Amino acid sequence: MSVSRFLYKLKKFSRRIFVHALFALLSSLHSYLGILLRQCAYPSIFGGFGAHIRIAPLVEFVNPLGIYIEPDVKIAQGVRIQCLGAASKIVLHSQVILDKGVDIKTHRSGRIKVGNNTYIGPFTCLSGDSISIGHDCLIAAHCSIYANNHRFSDPHTLIRLQGHSYKGITIESNCWIGAGVTILDGVSIGKGSVVGAGSVVTKSIPSFSVAVGVPARVIKRRKRRNSDSFRRSLTTA
Repeated sequence: MSVSRFLYKLKKFSRRIFVHALFALLSSLHSYLGILLRQCAYPSIFGGFGAHIRIAPLVEFVNPLGIYIEPDVKIAQGVRIQCLGAASKIVLHSQVILDKGVDIKTHRSGRIKVGNNTYIGPFTCLSGDSISIGHDCLIAAHCSIYANNHRFSDPHTLIRLQGHSYKGITIESNCWIGAGVTILDGVSIGKGSVVGAGSVVTKSIPSFSVAVGVPARVIKRRKRRNSDSFRRSLTTA
């Protein structure tokens, strides 16, 4: 190994140790001083870090260089955000709120985006390689948004050894996802739609629909407003 290569690896390893030490020190501080210290220290170790971000204690970040947090985001205690895989990226746009215990994870080289003014409720899980959530969405507690599947076509090979497949999930702007909803890979939910509590979404749902059940089925359509300004406000980023 060349000297330059060794020094590069040493620098990378040292930064990793520094980041872990910084998180260990600052994430456990419960006082208002802890919030201020996190606001001061975190911008240097994230891919992007806006103003007026409030991060509660005991929040876990993995690979923060791939995590981009825009201004006025609020992250509650117990949230875990894992940006795994080469070139993965997680973006929380302005005024996103992640409630207690939310778990967000990319896989191989994934992209997860949460739009402006979106709320994600307690203990909801987002996992996969491509998840896009629009603006002004309400996602209730204990939802499961899984943009991946286990392959199992070979009965002679352990399922855990057959790898994954990835298609992606899109939830457009102004959607309300009820408590305990499961959204499976390959699904799109159109803007202005509502999904009832406990539903399992296996197929895409058109805009301005109300869907319930296992599997989720559209039971009615919401009336659209004619206002141009309202339509513009629903434009997906």
